[in-house]
Parts: sequence; C-alpha cells; structure tokens
Amino acid sequence: MVVRRRKKVKKKRGSRTHGRGCAKRGRGSGERGGKGMAGGHKHKWSYIIHYAPDYFGKHGFFPPTRREQEAVNVGELDERIEELVEKGLATKEGDIYKIDVRKLGFSKVLGGGEVKHPMEIIADKISSEARRKIEEAGGRVSTGDQ
Repeated sequence: MVVRRRKKVKKKRGSRTHGRGCAKRGRGSGERGGKGMAGGHKHKWSYIIHYAPDYFGKHGFFPPTRREQEAVNVGELDERIEELVEKGLATKEGDIYKIDVRKLGFSKVLGGGEVKHPMEIIADKISSEARRKIEEAGGRVSTGDQ
C-alpha cells in the first residue's frame, strides 16, 4: 500500500534556494553526485547494493565457442555395450552394435581405451583416433544425421 506523504518540495516553496545555501548551489549534476550511475563504485555504492544489485558484472551470454563439449571415450562405450543394449540405449543388428551417443548426452567421441566389439557410432564429432579404432574393430562411424 502506498504511504501518502507531503513532498518535501512543498515545504520549500517560496524560499528561493530550497535549503541549498546560495542560488548557484543547486545547479548542475554535481549537486546530486554526478550524472546517472557516476559514483556507482564509490559514493553511490549503498544505492547500488539496495536498488540495482545486478547492475555490475557479467551475466547473460556465453559464447558457443567456449562451451565445453560433453565427450565420451570409445573404450567406455565398448565396456558398457551390453548394459546399453539392456537399457535400450543401443541396438544389436547382426554382430554390429549401433549406438547414438547423442541420446546418451554426449556430442563427441574420443579415442581413449580399447575397442573389441564392432560398433556403428553416431555422433556430432569424433576424433581421428576413435574413428581409427572403431574401423579397425570392424565398425563404422557416421556424424550427424546420415
């Protein structure tokens, strides 16, 4: 609910200087401590803390080039292949296991570990080492929606 009070300026009417000493003193932005947010890190800091706490600092945009990619090693996929088939996150077609790593929450496949099973891997990105290991084990790689 709004508190109804008389404005201070009503009290000052008829006084010529409105309590500022000489007539020149009220002129310019120096009387209010600078224009706009001047003094925000100095004499107006308590104002910032109370009324505009998010004014300073970075917030909002994070460049896509700096985002960390979620990656998984081919060795880990190979170790957990049976578990992934049981959960329905991978399928077995003949003797080739088909895995879409994007469904697992990964965007890139790295070349760490051993590959013993032939796998078809679908990923956004794949390292050259991972591609080599998969193809040596009798599998294939596809990137994106192919």
